[in-house]
Amino acid sequence: MMKIESIIKKLMQGEFEEAKKHINQIKQSNNDDDVYTLAEEIASLGFMEEAKELFEELLKRYPDEGEILFSLAEVSTELGQEEEALLYLEKIDQEDPMYPGALLLLGDLYQGMGMEEVSVQKLKEANRILPDEPIVKFALAELYYQQGHFRSAVELYSSILKNETVINGVSIYKRLALSLVSLGEFEESLPYFKKAGREDDDVNLLFEYGFAAYHAGEFPTAIAKFTELKEIDPAYHSLYLYLAMAYEESLDLEKALDVAEEGIKEDPFNKEIFLYGAELATKLGNTEKAIKWLSEAIAIDPGYLEAILTLGKLYLHEEMFDHVIDLVSSVRAMGEDDPQFNWLLATAYSELEEYSEALSCYKEAHEFFGDNRDFLHEYGYFLLEDSKFEEARSIFKTLLHEDPSNDEYIDILERI
Repeated sequence: MMKIESIIKKLMQGEFEEAKKHINQIKQSNNDDDVYTLAEEIASLGFMEEAKELFEELLKRYPDEGEILFSLAEVSTELGQEEEALLYLEKIDQEDPMYPGALLLLGDLYQGMGMEEVSVQKLKEANRILPDEPIVKFALAELYYQQGHFRSAVELYSSILKNETVINGVSIYKRLALSLVSLGEFEESLPYFKKAGREDDDVNLLFEYGFAAYHAGEFPTAIAKFTELKEIDPAYHSLYLYLAMAYEESLDLEKALDVAEEGIKEDPFNKEIFLYGAELATKLGNTEKAIKWLSEAIAIDPGYLEAILTLGKLYLHEEMFDHVIDLVSSVRAMGEDDPQFNWLLATAYSELEEYSEALSCYKEAHEFFGDNRDFLHEYGYFLLEDSKFEEARSIFKTLLHEDPSNDEYIDILERI
């Protein structure tokens, strides 16, 4: 009978028919150890069908042997025969040494089938049987992590960290850091990011580190991490907005604007970076650049309300009232609208002394902003200037009701 090593060699050389003939000879032999060893070897080489036949032969001889049932489940899983794998695993006795391993594989299979509650149940049982086994805790922690149950995941990862820092190539520091970020516990995540960074050069991890540092108020760390990421991968577009914001929080507006401009060059279709850059430019007095970037943000997304309103208010501030009217008209022509547009138009028309148009827009805006004190204040004074005293009285009564001690409103009501 051909030795197992020779059969493996023939398989590796592509002599499949010859190899299969000798596999069958071993299968029909009485040497159970050879059958099992060959099955394990050829399974590791990817010959799952042939391995399965050998394991099935052994199962006939040892129908209750957990190790064989487990091996059959593994091979069946590799062959895409998950339901058959489940049947093999469910046959493994609770007293069998392979039972905890069977629970782990069951958990994995049920998760893959979308039966997550059953998966959790199996992994919890495995953890109860082997409470000190890191791989079992890790499997359950990973399931919680994937389900978004980050608090439960953190508890398990923290327990694992007492004995292990890496399992199956996964950094426990990294998992803890990311779980804590997902819980909004940014400051608590930073020590784990620091330790994970020594083991993992993942650019996504570097971004998350910077993100966590930013939200924890650790702006120098955020700047350092986002800058490092920019040097490694300048096309990582998400970094620019946060790096710019970190510089702004550090009161370096010029540097923040430079970073925003870099981000715009790298990602010219990112409306958020255009908006943020425009806000920075406005703070630095660069109105021309702010208007340009806001216009580009709106060109990317004609329904980008925040950019539209920001540009409209900037036009008002710069006394570019005709531009306000043109802006709203062009946006509405694209099928976009918002009650705030009427307020913008009302203010612009009023400043242009087109009082009839202004009154019409104020009335429309009033339907939506009837409880907005800033709007009512502006509308009330417009009505006074337009000699609409009865309407003005109603507006100032509302304002006085909200602010009973306001001498200005009392005086106006006494005069009209």
